[in-house]
Amino acid sequence: MPVLLMSVLSLSRFQFAMTTLFHFLYVPLSIGTSLVVAIMETTYVFTKKEIYLKMTKFWSKVFLLSFAVGVVTGIIQEFQFGMNWSNYSRFMGDIFGAPLAIEALLAFFLESVMLGVWMFTWDTFKPSIHVIFIWLTWFASALSALWILAANAFMQHPVGFMINIKTSRARLTNFWSVLENPQLWREFPHVLFGAFTTGAMVIAGMAAFGLIWKQNHEFHMKSLRIALLVALLSSVATIAAGDLQTRYIMNDQPMKFAATEAIYKDTSSPASWRLVALVDTKDKKVTESVDVPYLLSILSYHKLSGSVKGMDEINKELHAKYDKKFGKDMNYYVPVKTLFWSFRVMSGGGVFIVLICLLGLFFSRRKKNTLLKKKWLLWGLGFSTFLPFIVNSCGWLITEMGRYPWVVYGLQTVSDAVSPTSTVAGLLFTNIVYFLLFSFIGVFMFYYSRRVLQAGPDQADQNNEDDVYSSSSSKKGAYN
Repeated sequence: MPVLLMSVLSLSRFQFAMTTLFHFLYVPLSIGTSLVVAIMETTYVFTKKEIYLKMTKFWSKVFLLSFAVGVVTGIIQEFQFGMNWSNYSRFMGDIFGAPLAIEALLAFFLESVMLGVWMFTWDTFKPSIHVIFIWLTWFASALSALWILAANAFMQHPVGFMINIKTSRARLTNFWSVLENPQLWREFPHVLFGAFTTGAMVIAGMAAFGLIWKQNHEFHMKSLRIALLVALLSSVATIAAGDLQTRYIMNDQPMKFAATEAIYKDTSSPASWRLVALVDTKDKKVTESVDVPYLLSILSYHKLSGSVKGMDEINKELHAKYDKKFGKDMNYYVPVKTLFWSFRVMSGGGVFIVLICLLGLFFSRRKKNTLLKKKWLLWGLGFSTFLPFIVNSCGWLITEMGRYPWVVYGLQTVSDAVSPTSTVAGLLFTNIVYFLLFSFIGVFMFYYSRRVLQAGPDQADQNNEDDVYSSSSSKKGAYN
């Protein structure tokens, strides 16, 4: 491959990874925080306790900010498909048209409208009616994720299509096959429950900082317990859904699975799981590793026996299958080190979230609440605010980089998808601009969220009272 093309390809892939990863930080956050906020408002409807209304309005600030940032970064990502990946857009346009149109015109439209109605009708509707709007907002956000993942699942496992010989484009032949895609119904629950975990852990972590700073004790303690309960249930569900997805890709994308375990040669039965390993990608071997006997067979097959096919054998099979179409020079080995360590950070982070949620709920139980005495746990919960973002990013790296060398599995390679008009200078310039823009947005959101949290819920209430008083005074003056 020419050096210039390799440079264009590398810069295009870096830009796509940067913008997508940044966008993916905030989409799960908005979905998860909307769920927690909806639960808080529902609790207020049933209990009539003002503190839950106070919690709803306070934590909705984080939700609204994440929603706004998610929209902005999503728009930037849309431009990339036409600018840097025009060959991909031409090839996949007929396939992506339907799910992305439905996502924009139905799911995102419903989400935006219901969010607007929810924000500006606090004094217009009864609480039992008003709470419906936030649940519809949450439902629409989950529905939006479904349609986006339906498009992504096609890239992982193409179904319901044909290739138009004259135009060399993929054409959708069965819309329902896209929705019935087995990859979708393993990917969607994993992502959705991960989003719930993200939003809940962010609220739990911020509430923990509120307790450390000795703010409103009851407010933050109740917020913490609700968020931890949601995070615990959703993180367990995320792990279960991840297990189903991993067992599916063993057969559908065996190279991806073998790379997450750094397996070059076929294993014996039973297979040992590598806790850590030093991988030599040049000579394609593992030089040192710490192995746990039987565990890989247990994780892969849920029994004490079973072998796993290695990357060397899978590479031979892929060459035999695709050499006529893509040539003999194709490299089907994926970035092994990235996938191996990403999988361990993702799975280890998920287990850590389960454990810290259990500890937080145990030490904050009503009969014997000793959480404030456990400073180490409060700080652990506080810093766990950032953990779901790391876990989600690792999951994204496994999903997308494990598909290499294809952008659409078995149909189009990454090198064939890049725009022919892209230049190194243009990509370098836009990479710098996007990096600075995203850095500014990220710093702004962190600063604003920290400022809101430091002000505390009591200060927020005081500001609202001042606004109401000023408004009432103005009206009174006008009437006089």
